[in-house]
Formats: sequence, C-alpha cells, structure tokens
Amino acid sequence: MSRLRSVTGSTGLHRRSLLAAAGAAAVTAGAGHTLWPGDGRAAAAAGEGVPASSRPAPPAPLAPYTRGTTLAGTAVPVGAAGYRRLGDGPGWRRVVRGELAAPRTGRADRRTALTAFVQLTDLHLTDVQHPLRLEYLRSADVHAWRPQEALTVQGAVALVERINALRGAPATGSPLHFAMTTGDNTDNNTRSELEWFLTVMSGGRVTPDTGDPRHYEGVQNSGLKQYWQPDAAVRDADKRLGFPHLDGFLAAALRPVDSPGLGLPWYSTVGNHDTMPLGCYASHDDPRLTDLAVGGRKLMDVPAAEARRLQQAIRKATDPKGVRYGEFLAAHARAARPVTPDDRRAPFTAAEYLRAHLDPAHRGAGPVGHGYTADNLDAGTQYYAFRIADDVVGVSLDTTHPGGHYAGSLDTAQLRWLERTLRTHEDSHAIVFSHHTSTSMTNTHRDPARPDERRHGGEEVLALLGRHRNVVAWVNGHIHRNAVTPHTGPGGSFWEISTASHIDFPHLARIVELVDNRDGTLSLFTTLVESAAPSRTDFDDLSPTGLAALYRELSHNAPGARTDLAGDPGDRNTELLLRKG
Repeated sequence: MSRLRSVTGSTGLHRRSLLAAAGAAAVTAGAGHTLWPGDGRAAAAAGEGVPASSRPAPPAPLAPYTRGTTLAGTAVPVGAAGYRRLGDGPGWRRVVRGELAAPRTGRADRRTALTAFVQLTDLHLTDVQHPLRLEYLRSADVHAWRPQEALTVQGAVALVERINALRGAPATGSPLHFAMTTGDNTDNNTRSELEWFLTVMSGGRVTPDTGDPRHYEGVQNSGLKQYWQPDAAVRDADKRLGFPHLDGFLAAALRPVDSPGLGLPWYSTVGNHDTMPLGCYASHDDPRLTDLAVGGRKLMDVPAAEARRLQQAIRKATDPKGVRYGEFLAAHARAARPVTPDDRRAPFTAAEYLRAHLDPAHRGAGPVGHGYTADNLDAGTQYYAFRIADDVVGVSLDTTHPGGHYAGSLDTAQLRWLERTLRTHEDSHAIVFSHHTSTSMTNTHRDPARPDERRHGGEEVLALLGRHRNVVAWVNGHIHRNAVTPHTGPGGSFWEISTASHIDFPHLARIVELVDNRDGTLSLFTTLVESAAPSRTDFDDLSPTGLAALYRELSHNAPGARTDLAGDPGDRNTELLLRKG
C-alpha cells in the first residue's frame, strides 16, 4: 500500500491516508446500507473493508507536480480580431484565500496530504445527429448551437489522456486517488451518448456516430447558412466570421476513437442532461418523444419568432413534461428532413443509467458501479456516500428534478439522508459532490409523481451543510463557469467549488487537494487542467489529437461565446483556508 507523504518528504505513515492511497471504498448508498465493492451485502455481512480501487495509486513524488496544469501554461488566443488561433500562453498563478481562516506562516513545512482527486464536469458528450436536438433555436439565439459539438468525444479522450499523464498532485505531490464526474456527462439523455461516456472513462473504442454509418446526417451538411458547413462551399454565417473550410471534417469527426480510460478509480454524479431529454423534459412516460428520438425525421430550421417562443417556454418551465414540445415537433413535421432511424438514440431511464454503470464491461479502473450499487437500483436512488480516506468521506447527491426543468433541488428523503450521513460520519471530513450549484437549485415545484413531498432549494442545502463542522467542500458544476465561494454556518465553514465545463472554452477539469496544516487549519488546493491536446491547431491534422485541439479552438471562437467562464484568479488555482472542525 502506498504511503502519502507531506511536502517535506516525511516518510511517516499517516493513518488518515491509508484508504486514500489504496483507493476509495463505498460506505453508504441512498438506501442506507453499508456497502463494499463487489457483492455489497455479502462483504458488509462479513465485515470486510475491501478497498474499491482495482489498482493501487502510484508512489507519490517527493515534490509538487505542475506539468500539464494551468499553473505551468494555458491555451490563449493569438491575434486581435476575427477568428483567433490559439497558442501557448502563461500559466495562472495560485491565489491564497483566507476568508474562512487566516493563513499561518510555516504551514508548507507542516502540512500533510489527506487526499487528492480530479473533478471532471459537464462533458456533454453529444450525439450531434439526434432528431430531438434544439439546434434550430440558433435562429433566435446564436448560443443555442455550438460549432464544436461534433468533437466532444475527441475532446474528452484528450482530457483523459491529460489526467493519466499527471504524476502527482500539483501542491503536495500526493498521488491522485480518484476522479469524480459531476454530471451532464451526456448531452441529451441518449443511450448512444451514455455508451460513449462510459467507454471514454473506462477505456475502449468509441464510434461517435449514429444513423447511417456511411455519412453524416445533421445540420452541418444541411446547406443552412446559420450553421458552420465545414466541408461545403456554402458561405455560412460562421465562415463569414473566419471559420475555416475543412475538407473531410465530418467524416473525421465520426471515425472511431480509442480511449485509454482513466487510470484512476472514478465515480459518477448525475446531472440534468443525464436525466432528461434536452436536459429539461421529464418525458420518459411519453412514448411520442421516444418515437421521435429514434425515428427518421429531424427538424433543422424554424423561424426566429417560433424559436424564441420555444426557448422562453423552456426557460420558464411551462412545459416540464415536454407535451407542448411534442406538439411543436408534430406541427413542423413537414419541414423536418429525413434521417436514418436508430434505436440507440432512445432516452435512458434512471434505472438504465444505474445498470449501465454497474455493467462489468464498464468497470475500467473501478470501482464496480462507479459509486452506484445494487441498493441504488433497488431503492430507485442516484445518491450515495463513499470512503475516501480514514477520516475523509465523499457524498454524491442527485440534484436533478424528476418533474422536469434544468434547475435543481433535493427531495425530502434525500435531504434527510444527507443530514443522517453527515451526522454518522461527523468525525470524518466531508466533501459533497453534486451537479447543480447552490444558486442553480431553485426548482422547488412539487414532483407530480410525489405531490405530497416538498422539494428543497440551494439555500436549504447550504443551511444544512453549515450545521455540520465536518463539511469542508461542496464541489459542483452546471453553470459552466469557475466560481469559488466561502460559506459560513452555525456549525462550521466550507468552500463551494464550481468548475467550468469541458464543452465551452476554456475546457477545464480541476484537481482538488485536502491537506491538514497541523496548526488548526486545513487547506484545499484547487488547480485547473486542460486536455492533452496541443494549444495550436493544424487544419490539415484531422487525427483524434488534431480534432481535440480544434475542439478547443472552435469553442473559443463560437459566435457569442462567453468570455467570463474561466472566472477571476481567485476562482481558478487557489489555496482555500478553513478552520479545522
């Protein structure tokens, strides 16, 4: 079993780091059972604390490891206007934040690493030929379709390659113990996308193509000028902004890609795009939308006024089950274009999501189920807790609303389970994971399936976490922007760490390290990483690596793309101090 060392190179064995060095182990699921890897009930009955990792962590280096992180360098735009190429730029400095505890001198010589992990969020692996996609909203809102969407798989594989290349944690040199995805792993709640996500994470060959295997069928060869037509001579709106003409782009985007899979144990948290078609419609009991999803017609263009009305209905949650959306598609059936039907485009249910994670074919570096267990499947829950180290526990929440809409909340049963879990593990530092942020948990409408049960928003979750002195961090995504926020409650203080997506520029994941400074304080180090793709693209390179580089460059140049998603320096590479509970 590997030992974790302090940054001073001490070789003393720290009990709190024993389990982290071997990998994380599941401890409780939404059903309230104690679980272990493999057959959870049998192992728990036998009292066997088997670690969930299928692979021990590598030996820790003696020094911090910053190569390949944004401390060492970032991809930056070159030129002043128009379509801007990317090149290698300077790194982002580390900012010390002491809102919750004052930094004390000498802590770097005293500190001991408790755990280090990687957060991936909002990968949005996208079946770009899917008939239910909302690309046509671009006639009213340029943000509604991204020119880079056909390259999500290549970009995600390059991110996996970057994480595998990291030889230690940037601040402490600790081994990286696990990775956590915090939701929107898929884009459209589609079986094809779920298969791609699990294969990218666990290793194997992905063919990011559905429908006719001989050629692409979607908006990018439609001839419509509101979309970038990379292979065609059409002078579309994006080419007028400087987007390139790339012969062979669409064929290359659909070619098979081999993923090495993460070399770390990895865990999964669910997001609204993993739960509902289009990330907002609770329509699994409506066969009409399923029929449209797998069928042979795809709508690609509607008048701007109609697109605007549909977009407002989605934002205001006036059609949470997608009934009027189905009527909208039916009304435009004659305008829809023929595509090849494909059953792989069907939406997946929560139970199918769990079974796919539990499939041994997707075990990868483990653990089986990636946090989910048979107890989750039996209870119909998608939340769980897991042991990170001797005195660190992880808690993964399901913040999606089963009644529809993209904003989040918790049901009463899960809120009570969270309180119970934190109380049960009050002697362990707790790191909470979710898809939604505290500010995006505003959907407190009653679930039609459970009208007597309240839904609880972000303020209530903050209040609950603030009652427990053992909570040190709430790690989430959803807003596609880096944001680090201090919170203080009557029981203690913690940091909310929200990380930018891997579909909108600047395409980031985040390393988080928890350390004990041995002076009454803890530090959370956060360090952002980009994918392994080169910063600068070569338009003649349509290999998976070349396409992963192009993925980032296209996202930077996407018309109307936000320029604030990297956040301020204090939201990026940080040391976050807090008092030891």
